[in-house]
Amino acid sequence: MVAKRMVQAGRIGVALMALAAAGAAAAAPTDAEQRAAATVKAMTPEEKTVLTHGIMPLPIVPNAPPPPPGAIIGAGFIPGIDRLAVPALKETDASLGVAYVMGLRKDGATALPSGVAMAASWNPQILREGGAMIGSEARAKGFNILLAGGTNLTRDPRNGRTFEYLSEDPLLSGVLVGNAIAGIQSNHIISTIKHFALNGQETGRKFADVKISDAAARESDLLAFKIGIEVGNPGSVMCSYNRVHGEQACASDYLLNTVLKKDWRYKGFVMSDWGAVPGLDAALKGLDQQSGEQLDPGIFFADKLAAAAKSDPAYAARLDDMNKRILWAIYDNGLDKNPAKPGGEIDFKADSAVSLETARQGIVLLRNTGNALPLAKTAKHIAVIGGYADTGVLSGAGSSQVQGKDGPAAVIPLGGTGPWASFIAEQYHRSAPVDAIKALAPQAEVNFRTGTYISDAVAAAKKADVAIVFATKWASEGLDQADLTLPRGQDALIEAVAAANPHTIVVLETGNPVLMPWLDKTAAVVEAWFPGARGGEAIASVLFGDTNPSGRLPITFPASESQLPRAKIDGYDQYDPNFSGDAPSKDAQLHVDYDIEGSDVGYRWFARQNAKPLFPFGFGLSYTSFTSGALKTDGHKASFALANTGQRGGATVGQVYLVSRNGQKLRRLVGFQRVELAPGASQNVAFNIDQRLLADWKDGGWSVPAGDYGFAVGENAETLGPVVSVKVKAARWKD
Repeated sequence: MVAKRMVQAGRIGVALMALAAAGAAAAAPTDAEQRAAATVKAMTPEEKTVLTHGIMPLPIVPNAPPPPPGAIIGAGFIPGIDRLAVPALKETDASLGVAYVMGLRKDGATALPSGVAMAASWNPQILREGGAMIGSEARAKGFNILLAGGTNLTRDPRNGRTFEYLSEDPLLSGVLVGNAIAGIQSNHIISTIKHFALNGQETGRKFADVKISDAAARESDLLAFKIGIEVGNPGSVMCSYNRVHGEQACASDYLLNTVLKKDWRYKGFVMSDWGAVPGLDAALKGLDQQSGEQLDPGIFFADKLAAAAKSDPAYAARLDDMNKRILWAIYDNGLDKNPAKPGGEIDFKADSAVSLETARQGIVLLRNTGNALPLAKTAKHIAVIGGYADTGVLSGAGSSQVQGKDGPAAVIPLGGTGPWASFIAEQYHRSAPVDAIKALAPQAEVNFRTGTYISDAVAAAKKADVAIVFATKWASEGLDQADLTLPRGQDALIEAVAAANPHTIVVLETGNPVLMPWLDKTAAVVEAWFPGARGGEAIASVLFGDTNPSGRLPITFPASESQLPRAKIDGYDQYDPNFSGDAPSKDAQLHVDYDIEGSDVGYRWFARQNAKPLFPFGFGLSYTSFTSGALKTDGHKASFALANTGQRGGATVGQVYLVSRNGQKLRRLVGFQRVELAPGASQNVAFNIDQRLLADWKDGGWSVPAGDYGFAVGENAETLGPVVSVKVKAARWKD
């Protein structure tokens, strides 16, 4: 069943990508636009502020009234207009599944792996399948808006929300998020794309002021959003908490009016993040809907907006446009004709299979000396150490937290007594790797040690044929990471176990890259990320070879923090971390300079600095071997053959990079494709090259200078094949 759904998802995802440009360029008003305009015309003045603001219907919110009739416990609620058959908007987080909201609904949902784990699949089809799955579960619970589509590039791997987002590359992030959004919206519900834009850290997230040139923004984070919108056609854009050039992103004329609505001609609506609206004039700056209004300094988009519209033609016109955009999203996604109702049937077995397959494809094999992996199922003595591996697999925390109907397998409180304390607790999904290992190696003696005492772990490792150390690093919305080390003495634990047993395998459950001072002493290293509801089974299937690992890193793993554009997260040593991100005083200032790296994010920065990372973007090993044929390209199209030269079937990712332009060294991913190959099989890979990836943003448009362009097939961003140089003609166009 999963395979069939995967094939269908692939066909639809390819079709969406092929038709995106044509759909975006259509000039004639659509039926949704015409209906939206007619409804706005029929609205009374009182009705025009119904859709422009909403509450957070959670009993934990301070001073919150009881949820109104029809609201579902979740992220947000905006009442409908019965007279005009406009449905209420019922919102839930998010990209990784229907959020658990601390179990307040007394239900559960299927947790996908973290965003960075999904991106490690480099597979648009699996992202679309996952989107369709979580969209169907949201709909069955009565929600019709998913606050999904996390798109921000990984400018700093210590960002607490790295696990939620996808990658450091605009093409990879844009294509993947677009397919996820398309999958969600196939259920006749709206998906957002978020957080718009340049939301690169959690430290001081509501007052961090980003400085970046228009060109650098357009060539990096904004390009990822643009591609995602073209592919997925999201009904809504959620603006971010941070400031950009001194303005709050949810009141940024540059982001919302100039870029999104004027240049990109976006038809949908902009909703605020929760507690991100600074005042009424955000409406004139491009914000269409105030979300979770109890968290803002005031309710601006109700009576105050109505009064402004009554006295000021600019606000009156803006109010009509706000409603038209919201209604367009409702009609374009069929929310009115296909109402979501609570109590729908959920096929949890099929949905968990989607999560399992996504985890399998996203696990990355980083090291495998002497063919230490896959393990033989006839292994006699296996020591499993650390990471709560006898209990479950780690999950990221915050608004994206998902758990099944029975809740978490384990919860480790981080302390605190406020309403958000349990919101950011360390939680584990009910999928224990130890159980999965025992199931695949039933004849083995499997001994688990917590790793609390290094001497105990070493004693167990010495008695075993193989030692598997599970190392975890929890991450959460609201909190950045001080550095890239493993916490709780786990580096010392791994070092000691590896010294005791040369057949030591490390399984990492992290949402961010980590440093590995013990790397050369291990036999194998597996990056499993936060692997979701079936993570234990996915990890075991890779360890024992039932799954041939095919994940590729969507973010660079630095060799040290000194290789990053910033030695520390901006403001980390200045402001204490807190979930809200509110400024501690009116005078608090936090300047974030993204012009340091500009559009050279991640692997592009490493190439520019000629720095060698621990593991490069696009890296991943397999239990088989692959070769690539000669690259053929004219700068607009690219093709080459991939062949499986090993003894096992497996998947690889064909990657093509722009490596030079008129003698200037560059590093830009311009195309990719994941390919499944049987032993001895080969397949031709071909794709069009998005010309924006060759261009610079200059004087309000894209500009491709004429000259010699060098391209190469890469195993990853660092290991490249022969460079093919071609002549490219000059070109210029508007966004």
